[in-house]
Amino acid sequence: MASSFEFKAERRSAVGTSAARALRRAGKVPAVLYGGEEDPVLLSLDKFEVSKNLENVAVYSHILTLGIDGKQESTVLKGLQRHPSKSVVEHLDFQRVSKMEKIRVHVPLNFLGEDVSVGVKKGGVVTHNMVDVEVSCLPGDLPDHIDVELASIDVGGAVHLSELAVSDGVEIYALVHGGGQDLVVASIQSGRIADEVEEAGGSDENTEAVDDES
Repeated sequence: MASSFEFKAERRSAVGTSAARALRRAGKVPAVLYGGEEDPVLLSLDKFEVSKNLENVAVYSHILTLGIDGKQESTVLKGLQRHPSKSVVEHLDFQRVSKMEKIRVHVPLNFLGEDVSVGVKKGGVVTHNMVDVEVSCLPGDLPDHIDVELASIDVGGAVHLSELAVSDGVEIYALVHGGGQDLVVASIQSGRIADEVEEAGGSDENTEAVDDES
């Protein structure tokens, strides 16, 4: 798959919290490029260019071109940190990719046939248990998305990871390397059950979220 997004970056030497804050005040986003046989490189990117590129959800599952001092690197976006209370990007992690080495990327799911599915016609409600799935493949085989067919799913039925159709050379990581975890991607529940699940979820609104720092 050809690169569709380009980021322009500059090398930076200053490190630490104070240096990162100074960059952000100057309208820059701190970043790092790592992977391959080369050393990690500290970078800074223009905040507005970053925000514009991130408006397209496809940027998270495409090979990206990272321009650094006139040199172009093929990369994927492996990490993104936002301000805890604002939708402001504070740091980016880019990973180098090689045409001959497999990469792991989260690819968005494209749900098809919801409105005409057997279960929905009977009053069922579709639940999306996942919005993307992690795959392992060579950069040239990376799909834009993976389709999830729901037209034939009845009430009480579900689509699992093993039922997703992927191209040759593309592996669903959880199935191959995750102990064969054949997780549910989407399901169709009766309207009554869906309402009960929603009500149960609403009862936890006052529960404080705890970040996993492990």
